[in-house]
Amino acid sequence: MAALAKLLQAIESEFPDDRMTYQKSIATFHPENADEAARLLTLANRLKAPVYITGFGNNIDPVGEPFTEMLSIRTDRLNQVHRVAPEDFYAVLGGGYPLRELNRSLAKHNLYLPHSDLPYVGSVGGAVATGLSATLYDHPLPIKKYMIKAEVVTPTGEIIRPGSVCFKSVSGYDIVKIFSPSWGLLGLLVSVTFRVMPDTAREEYREMRQNAVDRERFLAGLDEGNDDVDAVYSRKIKAKFDPENILPIV
Repeated sequence: MAALAKLLQAIESEFPDDRMTYQKSIATFHPENADEAARLLTLANRLKAPVYITGFGNNIDPVGEPFTEMLSIRTDRLNQVHRVAPEDFYAVLGGGYPLRELNRSLAKHNLYLPHSDLPYVGSVGGAVATGLSATLYDHPLPIKKYMIKAEVVTPTGEIIRPGSVCFKSVSGYDIVKIFSPSWGLLGLLVSVTFRVMPDTAREEYREMRQNAVDRERFLAGLDEGNDDVDAVYSRKIKAKFDPENILPIV
């Protein structure tokens, strides 16, 4: 029996019936929390079944032959506003929460996130994973600048929560930033915490313009023929997080 068939059989016995759908005939799993995503990826590892994280599917929609033997994961049910903390200037969103909707929720608390006003139509997790970026007066403004914490299910099925909501936590490399961009190859972003600001700052970002998403540049860093130092480290990070290559480059 093929790995995908075994995985689908295991899902049928271990998850509620409504977690599986078939989007454009592609087997698609819809987790509703980190625990379900972790159990799914643990199964995928045990059965050596490749998985593809597609988010909303707006930027990358799995079609064609490569996906017939892969399970797709969509984040459309991870769409909650978990917490808004006006006194500490942060907001915790489900990875499947629409980015364009965020400022509507923050407005109730007189708060604002610049990237929510961009014409990006995907999810919060998708924006982080694709490395959504903008330019303001010739200065780059990536969304990861505002990402301070995340809940991530790694390819091995482990739930990790890198980052901190504190303004100053520890010195050293801010590991949560490696997930932007990661294009779904380092795990599933179940929730993301953003540092937000008073909505009186909105006027300062009127001239901000969205940059084109550059997937090819990211993938070039994972090319085995690329000997650039950053590329070598990118491959090492990918291998560390995903030793069984459950989230393959497609």
